[in-house]
Amino acid sequence: QISGLSHGTDVWTNNASELIANGTCTVSEVIGTRDDIMLALIRYGVEKSHAFKIMEMVRKGKGLTPEYEAEMREANVPDWYIASCKKIKYMFPKAHAAAYDMSAIRLGWYKVYYPLEFYAAYFTVAPGGFDGVAALKGKAALKEIISEIENKADKSQKEDEQYSACQLALEAVCRGIKFLPVSLEHSDSHAFLPENGKIRLPFSCLPGLGDTAAVKIAEACKGTKIFSIEELSQKAKISKAVIEILQQNGVLDGLSETNQISMFSFIE
Repeated sequence: QISGLSHGTDVWTNNASELIANGTCTVSEVIGTRDDIMLALIRYGVEKSHAFKIMEMVRKGKGLTPEYEAEMREANVPDWYIASCKKIKYMFPKAHAAAYDMSAIRLGWYKVYYPLEFYAAYFTVAPGGFDGVAALKGKAALKEIISEIENKADKSQKEDEQYSACQLALEAVCRGIKFLPVSLEHSDSHAFLPENGKIRLPFSCLPGLGDTAAVKIAEACKGTKIFSIEELSQKAKISKAVIEILQQNGVLDGLSETNQISMFSFIE
């Protein structure tokens, strides 16, 4: 019922929400899915084929014909129910709503019992808005971003994505999960990888680093050790701007500028 109310158009907002708030009916009694209409009308005594046709009209947002409305009133269908039917623009079938709930239960089970794998998988398939820099800084940085976005009157789509991602990242951190910094040796281009009870961040989560560059870097580092910034730049064929992003985020710490060895390193 709740799944149906949350996914339909004008089913909950300005409709069922008001009916429940003013005490007209309960969550169980409001129209939540399209099947509810047909079954409820049959119980009231409306002819079965008419009940089906009314359900089809309402779920498509076509409202009620005067004839069907009159038939509903003859069957003593409440005024609030008739008014609710007229407001609805689209509705889920009950089976669709149930399928959503089954998926939600499965996801919830993994979130409770396998949190590390859950968050790693979630951010891998839906990384939109994830800020790797903020995630590494921890609770305070994530809360600050969330607060800043909450206080904005008009939010862009990008900010909405960032808000959701930061909320989930904060939740993971509060549950004791730590994020590991991007690493040339251990990071994937896009996948968030479980590693010793923590989650290793991918190259793609660094702000300003594009998907193409992330793939190139991961391929260049796969199965080999990079010794210098020059070597990485040549193998991955990445720009100076990308190198600067990696440097700013500590990914290139410990690398020399070139592979040439200074003769002074042999003099002790």
